[in-house]
Amino acid sequence: MSYEDLKGKTVLITGGASGIGFAVARAFDAVGAQVVIVGRNRDKLQRAREQCAGAVSTIEFDLGDIDRMAELVALATDAKGDIDVLVHCAGINLKKKALAVSNHEYEDIVRTNQTAVFALTREVAKSMIVRGAGSIIMISSMATHYGIPEVVAYTASKSALEGMTRALAVEWSPSGVRVNCVAPGFIVTPMSSRALEGDPERKARVLARTPMGRLGEPSDVANAVLFLASSHARYITGIVLPVDGGNAIGF
Repeated sequence: MSYEDLKGKTVLITGGASGIGFAVARAFDAVGAQVVIVGRNRDKLQRAREQCAGAVSTIEFDLGDIDRMAELVALATDAKGDIDVLVHCAGINLKKKALAVSNHEYEDIVRTNQTAVFALTREVAKSMIVRGAGSIIMISSMATHYGIPEVVAYTASKSALEGMTRALAVEWSPSGVRVNCVAPGFIVTPMSSRALEGDPERKARVLARTPMGRLGEPSDVANAVLFLASSHARYITGIVLPVDGGNAIGF
């Protein structure tokens, strides 16, 4: 599948220095897009930049600082030009029994995973709507479709992204801005590896109900994002696309 239409486009990726976000950054870089990665860890950002083939730009920024999103957009625009594609890969998790989760802990997860996503999306969309074109892609989670214990804040925040996707798609698609979402299943990342490798029973359950019989790779998610951002998906908006090897329908 050709992605010539993405060549030269400016793509802003949050959380693009590691895991799924880095796979997404490399995928866009490989097709000639102008990639800007946002993250909090300077060392990870530098390594990500060095491992990409193209002239990838990085911005060290704390997405929890929601009142500075216009500043972040200005930095990205100064680096690579008007943003054509926005991909939200940044996110934090908290594994803890619900009765033990404090208000502060809950709000911290929601601020990063939900409020920051809206704030940045709003600022990026202002220019997209004026130009009459743009693609915004959220990354939710299979946790939004299951009842998974001890991740209530994470699940709630990611569930909100799916609702946000539909609401913004209806509001902005008439202006040429498509909004979609990818819901990864169990993907091999440092975060998932820590959770599954330390719990063989849970890993066995995951694989048993995954029809494809394996965990996904970050590149599997990146390929879905690449498709949704491209002209191949020009008549697709407001969807939540599972990338889970069939786990959601497994028995």
